[in-house]
Amino acid sequence: MLDKAKQYSNAKYRLEIAGIIYGFILIFLFLKSGLSQGLANGLFIYAQNFPAIPLYLLVVFCAYYLLNFPLNFYQSFVLEHKFSLTTQSPGDWLKDQLKAGGISYVITLILVAAFYLILRYYPDNWWLILSLFWIFFSIVLAKLMPIVIIPVFFKYKKLSDDNLRARIMRLADKMKVRILDCYEIDFSKKTLKGNAAFVGIGNTRRVILADTLRDKYSYEEIEVILAHEFSHYRLKHLLKLVLINALSTLAVFYLIFRTNIYFLDMFGLSSLSDLAGLPLLLIYFILFGIITRPLEAFISRSFERSADSLALETTGAKEAFISTMEKLASQNLSDRNPHPIIKFFFFDHPPIDERIKMARNY
Repeated sequence: MLDKAKQYSNAKYRLEIAGIIYGFILIFLFLKSGLSQGLANGLFIYAQNFPAIPLYLLVVFCAYYLLNFPLNFYQSFVLEHKFSLTTQSPGDWLKDQLKAGGISYVITLILVAAFYLILRYYPDNWWLILSLFWIFFSIVLAKLMPIVIIPVFFKYKKLSDDNLRARIMRLADKMKVRILDCYEIDFSKKTLKGNAAFVGIGNTRRVILADTLRDKYSYEEIEVILAHEFSHYRLKHLLKLVLINALSTLAVFYLIFRTNIYFLDMFGLSSLSDLAGLPLLLIYFILFGIITRPLEAFISRSFERSADSLALETTGAKEAFISTMEKLASQNLSDRNPHPIIKFFFFDHPPIDERIKMARNY
């Protein structure tokens, strides 16, 4: 099982790196070749009674999806079937792809439209106003996630196991966490991996259990998992992550504001307000994400260790925690002990073996 997990993990790492490089090359060539400029000019000429931004985004979305289809299909469908982690049919996979693409398009359109509108009316401090808008929008999305986005992909119902629900609600009361209710989703129709989450903000806050986890874990093991999720709330990790993401957003837009003039000429663009220059923003985000990813992963691993400690302190279920980690490692084919470089770049959670060692020494 360990060899199989290593094979699966290594394949994921290679594909993720390949996807980043391939995406960057596609965007760079799209700009450098003049195709972006030609598309923008053509839309402004022929789409006289329809805004060019939605059409430009639609063409780019569709073209990128088609060019990226072989890599995406292998990564998200073939690889998962190869390692027996899903039973999803090609048709259902494609439906999910179209749903995800549609949601991504709408969200991107809102953010891009806001960018050009704010840039037009606030040319001197657009980066600050736009950052504040993006931060606000991300909070709204987090609030709507459980009631708008998740139901698009999964069937949603209240947890049918009353005993388990009562235990979870008691745990939430014990940890002073207010939740609306406990729900279960049909995760097994898409993947055989186990998962649970504490999602939403305010009156949309709720516990979500995957059926792949509910059916294979004991009550005590599920409590440990959710104690970990509740610990993030108690330790204000969610608020800290919002602040970190806010600082990252401010940093990348300020960087664009200060340096875009040096790169526009490279691609034959006149100004940042040129629709053809939109892919340049993506290049900034890709490079900024690569640079900051190790730091973000380090912070996330620190938060996860703290949540593990509080979960153990709250439940006292040391053996249940260890058995849960063992089960998750097997069910999800986790890389239990990655190379330090892999851990540095890819792991936003401590590796399973580290978490088990921590629990044993607790």
